Amino acid sequence: MNTALERIKNTIEPLRQQIINHKVYSVINDLEDLRVFMQYHVYAVWDFMSLLKSLQINLTCTTLPWFPVGSGSTRALINEIVAGEESDVDAEGEKKSHFEMYLDAMEQCGADTFEMDCFIAALKQTGDLEKAYAMASTPEEARNFVDFTFEIINSKQAHLQASTFTFGREDLIPNMFHAIVNDLNKKFPDQISLFKYYLDRHIEVDGDHHSHLALEMTAELCAENEEFWNAAEAATVASLKKRIELWDGAYYKISAKSLAAI
Repeated sequence: MNTALERIKNTIEPLRQQIINHKVYSVINDLEDLRVFMQYHVYAVWDFMSLLKSLQINLTCTTLPWFPVGSGSTRALINEIVAGEESDVDAEGEKKSHFEMYLDAMEQCGADTFEMDCFIAALKQTGDLEKAYAMASTPEEARNFVDFTFEIINSKQAHLQASTFTFGREDLIPNMFHAIVNDLNKKFPDQISLFKYYLDRHIEVDGDHHSHLALEMTAELCAENEEFWNAAEAATVASLKKRIELWDGAYYKISAKSLAAI
């Protein structure tokens, strides 16, 4: 593997371990706990798609008239990832984005989608994140997480977008969480099957094939530019810290619920 990629991997490994071993997983004991977790996680699923589309906008031609942009290699890489994320196959064999699949899983599980529906509707109407947060009563940790993602998006620097996408999002769901979901699915198959399917697709598509494509894309965009590599590393570290804060928010929300029930 590219030595600069290896350097970033080594730098972020302690943060990755904090995420993979986060205490939030230890408090997900029943369906209600999972519902709370999903109401936080869905923001990361949504802005993942926004980050992905920002890469497509930067690396391909999405305006008219059409002209070739960048290298054919990066165009191929990003277009393949977009196709898989934006129009995958759901559990019923229908074409859907991973975000739409996640919302379906939330609805089946009984998680409240009103907040996210309100957020999306307000953002479509106003184009203003702050107004959308206010109208949806978005948790502070989710606001901070999305705000950081859009700082990277609005930088219009493809190497930062690619590194954040590659290292800040892929391969961050631990086996422990899959085990929790599998156990809940055995007890409540009519409420968890879609979420289990979503996670299985995440492993199959995002955590394997797409992660390799994303690594190639990051390496090609940073190339031999040490300044780009340093900036990519810093952006990745910051993005992982925001993920930890998002998980902290879910943890405290679930813990508060549990204490209130005592």
